[in-house]
Amino acid sequence: MIAGAVTIDAPATSVGGSAAAEGHVEAPSEAAGPSLDPFQRGFLVGLLVGEGHFGGDGRQPQVTLRMHVRHEQLFRWLATAVPGARLYGPYDHGGRRYYQWMVRGRALRAHLWPLLIDALPLLDDHVRARLLQMAARYGLPMGGGEEQV
Repeated sequence: MIAGAVTIDAPATSVGGSAAAEGHVEAPSEAAGPSLDPFQRGFLVGLLVGEGHFGGDGRQPQVTLRMHVRHEQLFRWLATAVPGARLYGPYDHGGRRYYQWMVRGRALRAHLWPLLIDALPLLDDHVRARLLQMAARYGLPMGGGEEQV
């Protein structure tokens, strides 16, 4: 488990389903998801820099974003913007109601990581250190060459 991670025992409900439907939103296929224009790429990186968590589960890298359910429209876009991303929730925990979006493993390496590395020179020291720590721990490449979103 990631240090500081919250363990949630409540079942997730499908974004597209009824409140009674349990589970997570089905992830799009690896081939799904539109190519992002430069603005969308910057928007995605900015969102992750400001609100995201960069870490992993000890075996594979993971980027996680958790926000209130009022941001559902944004989460729906995120679920289609990054191939292999998964959206969970909504969760009710500790008086909060939120969604959790994750990209991990192969999807992170192939689609999201190159985008984050391209932005590395623009990031502040704190975020850059978090990304570099994740890269070192999980052997993520520091150069280009992998497919991007």
